[in-house]
Amino acid sequence: MRSQVVGGLIIFVALLMGFIIYAFNTAMTEIVNISCEHGSTCPMWGTINFQTNVSIAIMSFVIIIGLYILFFGKEEENMVQTKIQDIFIKKDYYEEILKTLTHEEKTIFECIIDSNGTIFQSTLTEKTNFNKVKISRILDKLEGRGLIERRRHGMTNVVIIKH
Repeated sequence: MRSQVVGGLIIFVALLMGFIIYAFNTAMTEIVNISCEHGSTCPMWGTINFQTNVSIAIMSFVIIIGLYILFFGKEEENMVQTKIQDIFIKKDYYEEILKTLTHEEKTIFECIIDSNGTIFQSTLTEKTNFNKVKISRILDKLEGRGLIERRRHGMTNVVIIKH
């Protein structure tokens, strides 16, 4: 819808340019007819023709751009903000999974659950007092099992529980 409006506006502006070109050309022709005594050999006629042709070329180019946007312009997705319902993640839901994990994996997974399913990897190192390498390797194992997902977020990763 938005590209159609923009394309239509561009075409409207181009047609307005065409009207201005026509009015300018008519006025200049009258002025040259009155003031030029040489007839068709007067250099003013060449100037009028050149300016008219350049103006028509520019107007045509703008119309082509408007038509392209009107018919082939991509619509951007509406960035309608939808209200995201808070999903409260409970340990009960993950009890079966927690039974299969090692103590360290369980500690990290419970931290993720306690933070409502999303946590920064750097925050995990602070909460669990594990070093970065240990956290990274445990998260690799959990990610390999399909329990979590890591997404890059600036200089750190966001760890998200897969539902």
